Amino acid sequence: MRTLSLLSILTLLLAGCQPSETKVDPSADEPVIAQTLEISEADLDNLVRRSYQYVAMYNVNNKFARTQGGWNTCVADKTLKDHTARDIARPNNDTLYAACLLDLSNQAIVLEIPTFDSNYVSLMITGYDHYVNIPMASRLGDFQKPERMLIYTTRSPGYSGEPIEGIDRMFEATGDFVSVVFRVMPHAYDTERFERILAQLQSVTIEPLAQYQGAEPEPAVAINFPDIGQTDADIFENNLLEVMQFVFNHTTFDPNDSTDQAVLGAYAPLGLVPGTEYDPDQVAQLDGERLREKAQQVQREWLTRLTDRTISTQLQPRQFQPKGKTDLEALLAVSIIGPIGIPQEEAVYPQVATADGEQMNAMHDYVISMSADELPPAEAFWSLTLYDLDQGFFLPNDRKKYSVGENAGMKLNEDGGIDIYIAAEQPDGVPVENWLPIERQDLDLSPQLRIYVPDLDEMKTWKAPVAEIVAGS
Repeated sequence: MRTLSLLSILTLLLAGCQPSETKVDPSADEPVIAQTLEISEADLDNLVRRSYQYVAMYNVNNKFARTQGGWNTCVADKTLKDHTARDIARPNNDTLYAACLLDLSNQAIVLEIPTFDSNYVSLMITGYDHYVNIPMASRLGDFQKPERMLIYTTRSPGYSGEPIEGIDRMFEATGDFVSVVFRVMPHAYDTERFERILAQLQSVTIEPLAQYQGAEPEPAVAINFPDIGQTDADIFENNLLEVMQFVFNHTTFDPNDSTDQAVLGAYAPLGLVPGTEYDPDQVAQLDGERLREKAQQVQREWLTRLTDRTISTQLQPRQFQPKGKTDLEALLAVSIIGPIGIPQEEAVYPQVATADGEQMNAMHDYVISMSADELPPAEAFWSLTLYDLDQGFFLPNDRKKYSVGENAGMKLNEDGGIDIYIAAEQPDGVPVENWLPIERQDLDLSPQLRIYVPDLDEMKTWKAPVAEIVAGS
């Protein structure tokens, strides 16, 4: 009878895992790893926290690909997003997007970048590891002329980093499956400008490198993607190991990066290592319900912590950064609050808490007031968007009103300030632009500010507004 090798047992014990059952394959040359493991609470917590960035981004990027017709496709918005947007937590309702989903495992891709007639534009590239890269931005003077960018990984066949005629920029991604996202302020209340911006968004295109060079591109290779989940908790419960093995096989891990090596080390005792095929008979069996419970616990923890100004201020410089400029704590926080945001130089995302410290709930009405001096210090523009707390989605309503701001509509008062109402009925005397409708129900609420191209010096002393319960609601 075969048993676990001494090395396997030592690895499991050092990881805090106890093998409780061994599945034996008498024809195998090596023992099959233990099928059921009792994992300590501390190790379970570590596994969830180190996995969250990958689970969230696998879910997001693959949902986007499914929604827009597969990989190596580009889709541009024609309207601002509404409550049917469920591919990502806390979606954006104040910019238009052009999103390309690239499969770089079979070929490098050429991205055609147009000019943009907008006060705010950024280009973001993000893989399953959730490191956020902003290679171009209007605040840097970009998008004044058309350009071409070559996007590739170390695994992209047919390209090894050499210059290519006609290519203006090169970008080496850390993952084979990446989202390439343009965020563009639409100037929605300037009809002619809005139409120009829509046309510019439609001109974002991609082309395989071989085709760009006049050759036949390699035929696409069928990829068997693990199932996505309606929420991240679904993956933690149903197919965490399968998803993580896929991620490991399509992500560049730095041998000198401690965060990279820590996640690989957490999974090695479970039978997952980069470069191998997922085999459910060769990996550990984990308690899915326990994983889901832990993931939801960690999610709630961070949703609560991020309403603390001290914590959010400390995290802000490390949020949505490229590899080497962030850490596990910041990666975890942004993966929970809303994946693939942009770094503080481009935007900041303050949470709005209540004046009394209680969780906001749709059983009450609220008002968020800012004087002219208290408005967000945005050099481009700002908005306030309302979500449900647990899932981070817009609240359905007949008016399709989910945010207050320059693009979704707002009215400053005669003193230059604003009062934003979250209420079941439009309050008397309140402009309809400043009313975010809710249904009276037991639903926790989560309002969030977005401040685009913030004045970072002013942000050091600026304080986010608080929500006050409206008397009698």
